[in-house]
Amino acid sequence: MYHYRMKTQVLVIGSGAAGCATALTLADQGREVYLLCAGDKLTDGNSSLAQGGIVYTSPEDSPSLLEQDILNCGWNVNHLLAVRFLARKGPAIVRDLLIDRLGVPFELREDGQYHLTKEGGHSIPRILHCADSTGYSIMKHMVAAVEKHPNIKVLTHRTAVDVLTSHHHATQLEYKYHLVNQCLGAYVYNSVSDVVETILADYTVLATGGVGQVYLHSTNTKACVGSAVAMAYRCGARYLNMEYIQFHPTSLYHRAERRFLITEAMRGEGGRLVNAKGEAFMAKYDTRADLAPRDIVTRAIMDELLKSGEDCVYLDAANHVKDVARRFPGIAKKCAEIGVDIAKQPIPVVPAEHYSCGGVLVDVHGRTTVDRLYAVGECSCTGLHGANRMASTSLLECVVWGVSAGGYIGSRFGSKPVVTRKLCDSIPDWVSPGNDRNEDPALINQDWSTIKSTMWNYVGIHRTASRLKRAFEDLRDLNVHLHDFYRETPLSKPIIDLFHGCQAAYIITLSAMRNTRSLGCHYRVN
Repeated sequence: MYHYRMKTQVLVIGSGAAGCATALTLADQGREVYLLCAGDKLTDGNSSLAQGGIVYTSPEDSPSLLEQDILNCGWNVNHLLAVRFLARKGPAIVRDLLIDRLGVPFELREDGQYHLTKEGGHSIPRILHCADSTGYSIMKHMVAAVEKHPNIKVLTHRTAVDVLTSHHHATQLEYKYHLVNQCLGAYVYNSVSDVVETILADYTVLATGGVGQVYLHSTNTKACVGSAVAMAYRCGARYLNMEYIQFHPTSLYHRAERRFLITEAMRGEGGRLVNAKGEAFMAKYDTRADLAPRDIVTRAIMDELLKSGEDCVYLDAANHVKDVARRFPGIAKKCAEIGVDIAKQPIPVVPAEHYSCGGVLVDVHGRTTVDRLYAVGECSCTGLHGANRMASTSLLECVVWGVSAGGYIGSRFGSKPVVTRKLCDSIPDWVSPGNDRNEDPALINQDWSTIKSTMWNYVGIHRTASRLKRAFEDLRDLNVHLHDFYRETPLSKPIIDLFHGCQAAYIITLSAMRNTRSLGCHYRVN
């Protein structure tokens, strides 16, 4: 049997903005970091897709004003400590890390000051951007710094299978009696070598992103299957707010594997949502009209579609946004591919799953309820978003918690080893539970089809008790089936992703069933 073991000080699972910010902060302190990437490029995740921008500040702004906007969007069920932490720390971290250290070229006005835009839920313009490809620009500069840092080792084509803990994996009996469950790294599947590696670490950071692929229509990349939530759930870490799944109101209405996002910044610059007759409708639903929070806009669009029987509504930027193609070149290019000239025509749009407001429960340092296991970015639940995320806070949360977690973990290293040699030696290498070569792509695709359709139809924008009950029963049965299949079949990336995705879908559904209060992104009809 092939055995491959590695040991590092910090293992970061996920290479988006949150993972890279954590890795850079630790590496700058002289710590050895292994950074895992599921694909072949660090820019393959959701962070690179972020269009609108990142929350900063302006002369008219203040931490208290930003706090109030976030609380209003989150329906005041946010964790106030997290909101205040971001509002006070955020601007300085953006300046120190992204502007001064990495040199991200945020757009300037003619007078040399930053061009700040406004999006839904914001009371003033405070959002930095790089045209309509802010996430890609940030990631491009982050990746360059990561790849040349001598203390960071990037491991591509790696998919985490399970986090290692003393309670679940240690072979020596004494560790089962310890009250504290300690995280010791992860089993990691190497898709190039087709082996499961044992990567031991003093500290482990989950940064795998969102859950979008469990829904039929999503703006997320293929990597976003909820793996961090599934792994944390299995090792006993707490999760919270998983029922609050945000659907972005404006994704491009066009058949594609991934829904192309039409940034909220287009409405921030003046774009208006109109129906098939060309009538603006958002003022009927909210006094903030097109700049109402996303949950309100999404439900308004669905109501319009139900009334009209049309397949989509339209975002009219041609008549309301000056030089729209120059301001949003990426969107202009994508729309042109399907024959839409955004300078002359309205853009057909529909809602799609976009962001998980919940995740693995963490504090302001990214600590979970399992010792030495941390989580940052979308896979975590800091409490910042409450029941609905405010636009352009996601990238800021990634860098703020990445820097905070990295700084805190770095401060915990002392003269003594964090994890003893004895404990490391008690962790066995992966042993395949079964050798039946019965992996069938058709069966895997069918299971994914079941998950996606179930989540979209029953745990989607509008939820009812009967729909949630049906989803719970179907996903429970599928989870049992996949557990049996998992025990009989050698691992592969498709099997790992399916297993994690099904568990994540089950967790979302369970959370939605338990919360009978309709609020924000969790909209229950009954």
